[in-house]
Amino acid sequence: MTLALFDLDNTLLAGDSDYGWGQFLVSLGAVDADVYRKANQQFYEDYKTGQLDIHEYARFAFKPLSENSQEQLEEWRQRYVNEIIRPMMTANGQEKINWHRRQGDTVVIITATNSFITRPIAESFSVEHLIATEPARKNGQFIAEISGIPCFKDGKVQRLNAWLDGQAELTLEGSWFYSDSHNDLPLLEQVSHPVAVDPDDELRQIATEKGWEITSFRD
Repeated sequence: MTLALFDLDNTLLAGDSDYGWGQFLVSLGAVDADVYRKANQQFYEDYKTGQLDIHEYARFAFKPLSENSQEQLEEWRQRYVNEIIRPMMTANGQEKINWHRRQGDTVVIITATNSFITRPIAESFSVEHLIATEPARKNGQFIAEISGIPCFKDGKVQRLNAWLDGQAELTLEGSWFYSDSHNDLPLLEQVSHPVAVDPDDELRQIATEKGWEITSFRD
């Protein structure tokens, strides 16, 4: 069985679900609009330039998760997926997932964005396997910290390898990985078929130099 890995934000989605969730919380009045919007934008810029401190970002991004009930969070998340995420879902991305399924491949979404946000998005793409950054919990309630290794940069490789340890029939032999971001270079360099999807400038340059496939999922 062959592994087909997909990044989520700006790859399968024509946008960033983590940044979008923050903006959605602002629109709901669930967070201080001026403070949150400014910080959310700065963290997003840090991500794009490869300077993001993932733990600092988690303390910021997970704070609303820690301050609201599970019931309230799930209600907001459902609205977010329906109103914001579904219009971001790329038809070409879904078709590529379907193509891999027809080949008998195992499809996995692997993302730095936390699992609370991304689990229903993976389900919307009909993808069973999700590897994402995990928010920590205490006594069943989210806290503003990461549980275990964040699924970011080298951490994506570590998290994938840990997942593969439990998958007897799967290895990276013949594997694919689709991503838009230079932050994913550690994993792109591990797979047999790295694919740059609507890549940022740095990834486009590297993909061109290395002869990697470059494609677009945007309509």
